[in-house]
Amino acid sequence: MSGQQRIMAFDSSQQALRAEMLLDEHAVSFELVPTPSGITAGCAISLAFAEAESDRVLDILRTENVEMRGIFRQIDSAYEKMI
Repeated sequence: MSGQQRIMAFDSSQQALRAEMLLDEHAVSFELVPTPSGITAGCAISLAFAEAESDRVLDILRTENVEMRGIFRQIDSAYEKMI
């Protein structure tokens, strides 16, 4: 995946897997990644996607009421919460 990435973290595996299914259905390009240690979340699985897809991802997951911990961007070795 090229360009700036965003990491979406979740508090439960159920929500992460639901998000994965929904994004697959909408043909959004993403990767399942381990939740970085710099992000506090209840789930070890996160989704990484291109910054350019942020609005589309949010629209899909909000419409389907997927609960997320937040969306983060990496700055050097730290993570900043965007949403």
